[in-house]
Amino acid sequence: MFRLSNLISSTIENKKSRVLDGSIMIWNFTNRCNLLCHHCYSKADANGTDSLSFKQISDTIPSMVDAGVRFVIFSGGEPLIRKDIFDIADVMKKAGIMTYLSTNGMYINEKNSKQIVNRFDYIGVSIDGVEETHDYFRAQKGSYKKAIEGIKHIQDAGGNAGIRFTLTNETKDSFYAMFDLVEELKADKLYISHLVYSGRGLDNLKIDISKQERRKFVEFIIDKAFEYYHNNKNLDIVTGNMEMDAVLLLKRFEKDYPQYVDDLTKRLKSWGGNSAGDRLGNMDWIGNVKPDPFFPKYIGNYLQDDFKDIWSGKSSDIVKKLREKPRQIGGKCSSCRYIDICNGGSRSRAYAIYDDLWAEDPSCYLTKQEVGEKVES
Repeated sequence: MFRLSNLISSTIENKKSRVLDGSIMIWNFTNRCNLLCHHCYSKADANGTDSLSFKQISDTIPSMVDAGVRFVIFSGGEPLIRKDIFDIADVMKKAGIMTYLSTNGMYINEKNSKQIVNRFDYIGVSIDGVEETHDYFRAQKGSYKKAIEGIKHIQDAGGNAGIRFTLTNETKDSFYAMFDLVEELKADKLYISHLVYSGRGLDNLKIDISKQERRKFVEFIIDKAFEYYHNNKNLDIVTGNMEMDAVLLLKRFEKDYPQYVDDLTKRLKSWGGNSAGDRLGNMDWIGNVKPDPFFPKYIGNYLQDDFKDIWSGKSSDIVKKLREKPRQIGGKCSSCRYIDICNGGSRSRAYAIYDDLWAEDPSCYLTKQEVGEKVES
């Protein structure tokens, strides 16, 4: 997760960047969902039952705390489909873990909105384009209107609700409209996720955009983040699954704010780029632990072994390699001057395309000329 707005403001104003002391876990509490989204990495659907019990969840939490997990993103499937989701959140909060809800918004209503706000530090609602595009991408007519209503219910209950948008070939025509929508709704965050080839995202590899398009969109995102900053708009712009976005921000500073380049470079290196298997992990609905939700290999099962032992990485060569600084990545990454910043990008995309976890990220839009020489520390 690249907190673009926060880095702009904290660098220019010489303030401490927003960081989390500990690890973030994306926990898929269920694989049930009321939608069939084209990009879904877990291939969730409405059929089946919840295989993960409340006791199994609550019994795992103390070990997560001991392992340094400080933030849990409630995901699925659709997490609100579980009847005990608020009980899970209560146990999590009592343990001192910050909670974030990632939802399609369709189960948020006037009756439960206050319960949601009281239990989650932040609520991200997925909107994947204007109404027609969203409904097609999410495979259900009316899903857009329900999602918008969900955001408004959260706001009426006094909570923070942001928009989560996945950039694909099917949604790109709605890209600019998402900025209009977030402003119109007065939402406080726009999270733009780049596609990772996993689950139905892998089945639909053709829905990804080109590198040229991606770079154009990222440059616009950076433009908007600066615009919001200079106009004192309290609107947080964040991107995900494309750590090379940080390099384009650095290039913008080199052009327009050279006096802050050294400071920003230090901040970006401290952020460290892709953190899968280190500060980011994934736990699924049958106990499997992965370095990120899209990762093609498991590193353990928290229903069979203690989570702390799994997350320590002592018994996993994959985790050890993921935690190397910098990672040993092939292709143009091997001599990239920005490897200390992006950390090689997505290992999941590399595996999907090259069948090699340690190949370059195939979605990297930086040219060989740009990555030529390593940045001095």
